[in-house]
Amino acid sequence: MASSFFCKECGYESSKWSGKCPSCGAWDSLKESTVVVGKKGKQSVGTQAKPERIVDLKAAAVERINTGSREFDLVLGGGIVPGMLTLIGGEPGIGKSTLMLQLSEWMGKLGKSVLYCSGEESMEQIRQRSNRLSVHNENIWLLCTNDTEQIIDLVSDNKPGLVVVDSIQSVSIPSLDSIPGSVTQLRESCNRLLRLAKNENIPIFLVGHVTKEGFVAGPKILEHMVDTVLYFEGELRNQYKILRAVKNRFGSTNEIGLFEMTSSGLMEVLDPNFIFLSTEGNQIGNSYACIMEGSRSFIIEVQSLATGSNYGTPQRVVMGLEQKKLALLLAILEKNLALYLRSSDVFINLTGGIRTNDPSLDLSILAAIISSLKDVPVPEHSVFIGEVGLNGQIRPVSQMEQRIKEAIKLGYEKIYISGYAKTKHKTKVIGLRDIKDLYKLF
Repeated sequence: MASSFFCKECGYESSKWSGKCPSCGAWDSLKESTVVVGKKGKQSVGTQAKPERIVDLKAAAVERINTGSREFDLVLGGGIVPGMLTLIGGEPGIGKSTLMLQLSEWMGKLGKSVLYCSGEESMEQIRQRSNRLSVHNENIWLLCTNDTEQIIDLVSDNKPGLVVVDSIQSVSIPSLDSIPGSVTQLRESCNRLLRLAKNENIPIFLVGHVTKEGFVAGPKILEHMVDTVLYFEGELRNQYKILRAVKNRFGSTNEIGLFEMTSSGLMEVLDPNFIFLSTEGNQIGNSYACIMEGSRSFIIEVQSLATGSNYGTPQRVVMGLEQKKLALLLAILEKNLALYLRSSDVFINLTGGIRTNDPSLDLSILAAIISSLKDVPVPEHSVFIGEVGLNGQIRPVSQMEQRIKEAIKLGYEKIYISGYAKTKHKTKVIGLRDIKDLYKLF
């Protein structure tokens, strides 16, 4: 065995330790790992790989397994692909184990045998949760172990239709001289489970813990090894959760799944607009936008509060957006409208706990800020859709027709978009060319 150092942020490998990663520049991110080195041997003739021309290869159609959950299948790209290795991460208590146990129930109803491996809970604990979630399918088998090799041997002998490992940080390989959750154990355990999934053509789901920064604990190379990476998002005290794909070799990474946490488990949300809209009517500092997440569009509410600062440095707080986005939009307001915001605290919140970087939110955020500054509500039954340039110009965004249709379907009477956008809808659509035109609405 030999020692090597891996960056936990980007997966960079180095033969010696350094305080700063040469690849991504992160400080104190290189962690020592034991690399298993075997003797170079001669491959047998029967297993030696040979190159083939790509035009001679026959591409077989991907057969997906529909779980029965529309939201879950949507995030995966249409269902589970046999042989895929999926990593699902999220904060403690967000509902990862609940989702995996319900997935086992969904697959059990399809006649698929499921092996649920837990390295953190006892059988009695899982049984109590299964009673609460009404998971009683006879096709679900439970194994409580921390031994990765035992899981692999059991899967190879029984060939289940689905394997769940909860969690990848809790299992280890006894032959390696390192503790569970270390860089060495994570890499080797994930690598062996990856070969198992591909060789046996069995889908495997790995549950992963996240750090305080929100990344899956362990080296970034763990995400590079798997086929799909899912993140479970949402506030812990909020019953609505969002399942998002950040990597998917078998589908799009733009789709999200919406679930509601109830006493009997996770339930699908059929109407997303119900989550992100308030029912209190038109209020000062509130505006509405239409965003796109994958193939779906829905209306969300943007809340803004601009007030005088009681401290020397004004606060800039955002929930659901990047901090730099707010700083950029405030600079556009100051430059193009001659507004003095350097002595005001500005707070922005996207309701429902959603996180997005859709550029069409720019116009709605500025409308909410102006409304709060002037203490005047936005026009009633209005939606703002548009990207704002650095010179204050309002620019068109993609998939405009679908956004407008969604707003009209929900009964909005005034849809403010870029005056440079081309649309088939002539009624209820109002074009704005500059943020000066937006300021005149209040």
